[in-house]
Amino acid sequence: MPIDPTSRIRRFNRAVTAEVGALDTSFLGRGRPLGAARVLNAIGHGRGEVGLLRDYLGLDSGLLSRFLRGLEEEGLVVTLPHPGDARRRVAALTEAGRREFSAYEALSNDRAAELLARFPKGEELLRAMDLVATVLGRDRIAIDETDPRGEAALHCLTAYYAELGRRLSTGFDVALSRDPEAADMMRPRGAFLVAVSDGLPIGCVGLKGKGGDMAEIKRLWVCPSARGLGLARRLMEAAESAARTLGITTLRLDSNSALTEALALYRRTGWVEIDRFNDDPYPDFFFEKRL
Repeated sequence: MPIDPTSRIRRFNRAVTAEVGALDTSFLGRGRPLGAARVLNAIGHGRGEVGLLRDYLGLDSGLLSRFLRGLEEEGLVVTLPHPGDARRRVAALTEAGRREFSAYEALSNDRAAELLARFPKGEELLRAMDLVATVLGRDRIAIDETDPRGEAALHCLTAYYAELGRRLSTGFDVALSRDPEAADMMRPRGAFLVAVSDGLPIGCVGLKGKGGDMAEIKRLWVCPSARGLGLARRLMEAAESAARTLGITTLRLDSNSALTEALALYRRTGWVEIDRFNDDPYPDFFFEKRL
């Protein structure tokens, strides 16, 4: 029996195909195959612009048109001209489509709960799923500017603080750190950026400013499942780009010697070590970069 990497990948593919019902003619018993159900789901989640829908699902124009036509014939979807550009089309759910979308959501949630219930190490399974989904979707990871007090930002920051608590020899208490005020990481002073993989926040970085030409990079974090994909560098580049748009010419940051990957990234990307510039008890390395 072969146990080479190719055979293991193909075994995984077969298991996923069976689990998600990819070959079912009636996905989740709702009378249409998985492809049509995925199109309905994507529209229900706000991806109605046909060009974006095609790219998100990785479908060619002909196949997407057939799926949309079938959903229209069922009375679940209508396709209309884009309000700002008549050359583009937007698909939207009808009232019947919204009911069908809700039914799929409930059934999918139930199936996910059943899968977790069958496996005694649920968190381990979820971590493995996160890794696979992030790697397969790496080309679709988006970096969005958001409110640092929002749900996605707080998800990332909570995970970041927990990781610092594990990795720093002193532990980490955010109350003792120079935690930035939210307003300092929002325009016009700064910015907060979150990396998103198909709706899941997987990384963040903050740009803390005071309105002048100098600002700090804060709270760079990438979730374990997304490491090794160059995402930390992308986040840093996005923060530098945001800084330029705000007229910031000098960036500073601090770090801890336990965060070896971060230190290596800073040194590779043009950051220069400088003297301590704050009284935060946790950092022992300080850097600056001229834009």
